[in-house]
Amino acid sequence: MTRQILFIQGGGEAVHDQWDDKLVASLRAELGADYEVRYPLMPNEDDPSYAAWATAIRSELAALDEGAVLVGHSVGATFLVHAIAERPPEREPAAILLISAPFVGPGGWETDEWTPQRALGDNLPRRVAVHLFYGLDDDTVPASHAEAYARAIPRAELRRLPGRDHQLNNDLSEVADVIRPVRSRH
Repeated sequence: MTRQILFIQGGGEAVHDQWDDKLVASLRAELGADYEVRYPLMPNEDDPSYAAWATAIRSELAALDEGAVLVGHSVGATFLVHAIAERPPEREPAAILLISAPFVGPGGWETDEWTPQRALGDNLPRRVAVHLFYGLDDDTVPASHAEAYARAIPRAELRRLPGRDHQLNNDLSEVADVIRPVRSRH
């Protein structure tokens, strides 16, 4: 049986086809044929909007089977986790993996566009594992954002990866290592 992975890209000009495609290629190579990695293009990737991306993310979530694994990178990870906390999907995912996610709110980036979830961890589905991945050489999202997420989602497992940048040097082997043992609940 093929396991579903939904990968939500980061934001910025041509990120889908020229940046995060390398992350998806790494993940596909690491996981192999037993996994279907879905990689939708998010709307207006060069100017990400929470409202537009949350709508697109919810549409993608609705098409998944129970027990899919959700992966988000950068602002896509931030929007993914907030969209789930705001309105959990009908079919519960097995895990949520956030890579280089900027924290929005106190201790992180500020926004006037939307209001981040206050009790983020409390609003995520209880049985769903949450994993955070941060490169320690990330020039885009400071390490303090990892700590802010760890406080907001106390049950999350935090992995700080030395020598890795915002794109985790285009190597998602540690992410794949976490996905492989995740068991579907259907």
